[in-house]
Amino acid sequence: MPERIGGVYPNLEGKVVLVTGAAQGMGAMHARRLFASGATLAVNDRETSAELEALATELSGLAVPGDVSDPDQVRAIVQRVEKEIGTVDVLVANHAFMSMGPLVDADLADWWKVMDTNLGGTFHLIQAVLPGMRRRGAGRIVVISSEWGVTGWPNATAYSASKAGLISLVKTLGRELAPEGIIVNAVAPGVTDTAQLEVDARSAGISLDEMRTIYASTIPLGRIGTPSEIAAAVALLCDFRLSAIIGQVVQVNGGSTRGRA
Repeated sequence: MPERIGGVYPNLEGKVVLVTGAAQGMGAMHARRLFASGATLAVNDRETSAELEALATELSGLAVPGDVSDPDQVRAIVQRVEKEIGTVDVLVANHAFMSMGPLVDADLADWWKVMDTNLGGTFHLIQAVLPGMRRRGAGRIVVISSEWGVTGWPNATAYSASKAGLISLVKTLGRELAPEGIIVNAVAPGVTDTAQLEVDARSAGISLDEMRTIYASTIPLGRIGTPSEIAAAVALLCDFRLSAIIGQVVQVNGGSTRGRA
C-alpha cells in the first residue's frame, strides 16, 4: 500500500475521489498520488480486470468498472460510489480512446467511438457527479485533455478534436460552476511514457524505443514526460485550498507547446 504523504501534498482527507481510466498508466498514477494525499478512491475502467481490482485493493478503495460513453452506466457508477463510500468530492476524468490514421481513411464508427468516449464520457460524468457536489457546496473536477487538443496532430484527427472539445468544456464549466464552489480545470499532457505510445509507434511503423527517441528530440527538456509528473499537476488542481485557478489548461509537456490554451 502506498504511504500517505503529508507536507507538500494536498490534503484530501475525508474526500471521495473518482478516477476514470484508472486500470493502468496515468490513471493508476493519479489514483495513487491522490490516495497518498488522504483521499478515499473509486477507480474506474471500461471493463473489470485484474489490474483494476488490484489497484482498488492496493488503495483500499472501490473498483467501479463501466463504459463512460454510456450515460446509463455512468449513472450506475456514480450511484454505486455514493452508496458504498460517499458523495464524489473530486472527479478526475482521465479515460480516453485513441486511434490513428489519415482522415480520408477514417471509419465513421471509429470517429464516434473516440468522441463518445473522450468528450461524451466526460460530459456524462460531470452531469452525474454535479448533484452531489452541489449538495456539499464544493467540488473539484480535473479533466485530462492533451497537448494535441491544443495543437492538433496529423493522423489523430478524432482524438485531437475530442481533446480540443474538452478544453472548451472546461473553460465554459469553469465559469459556470465557480460561483457554486465547484472548480473545473484541465491538464493537457504532452508526450508521456504510457502504453498509448504503442499506438503511435504502430501508426508510424517503427519500434516503441524509436518512437520515444523521435518525440524526445522535439521537446526542449530533451525527454518525454512521466505519469508521475502529470499526476503531480492533477493533485495540485484537486486541492480544496486552491480555488482561484478556474477554467485553466495546465500544459505539462517539457516546453514543447508554450502557446495559449
